[in-house]
Amino acid sequence: MRNVLYIEDDPDIGKWVSEDLEKRGYAVRWLLSGEGAAEEARQADIVVLDVMLPGLDGFSIGQRLKKAFPRTPILMLTAMSSMADKLQGLQFADDYLTKPFHPDELAARLEVLLRRYGEPAGQEIRIGHLIVRPDLQSVTDGRTGEEIALTAKQLQIFMYFLRHPNQILTKEQIYEAVWGEPYMEGDKTVMVHIRYLREKIEIDPGEPAVLETIRGIGYRVRL
Repeated sequence: MRNVLYIEDDPDIGKWVSEDLEKRGYAVRWLLSGEGAAEEARQADIVVLDVMLPGLDGFSIGQRLKKAFPRTPILMLTAMSSMADKLQGLQFADDYLTKPFHPDELAARLEVLLRRYGEPAGQEIRIGHLIVRPDLQSVTDGRTGEEIALTAKQLQIFMYFLRHPNQILTKEQIYEAVWGEPYMEGDKTVMVHIRYLREKIEIDPGEPAVLETIRGIGYRVRL
């Protein structure tokens, strides 16, 4: 499940968009202003942002969010349709959609941005002894040059961490993102998969250096 941070002060539009995106399988955090946006953006896969907001305007909020979270795509969703407004927004935003709009178009644009940012093509990510190629969905042991054979779920879990580097992710977040279903309290599926994942990617699974446990909270991969 992808997390959307949606900032819109109009209650009718905000309710309509939030409910539509949730029906499409997104988890939506709707804010009426930019207050608290930086904290909420830590868990967001994408940001949808209006311009005319109480307090700081959307342009100012968007610039701050893009500076703090450069790998999180931002889509401006606003009634401000002049070319000057669009050019100002696209200095930092990844897309600009004007009101009125069709919800299918919004959903399609979100999917395009999420695909674009989800897997940085051609890039290597080095984590300790591991070399990861997200575009090839491969994990290699840099000491031997051999690819590490991960199951589909193990690979999905690991790539989810890499899309949220340095963030502490809970079992609930991991399960709902990878399995696409609501997490049931007490379910040990994530713990079991992470244990087996560590046996493949860690030098010493008993003392994990790649996939850390944050006691009482969740897990983290540091880059």
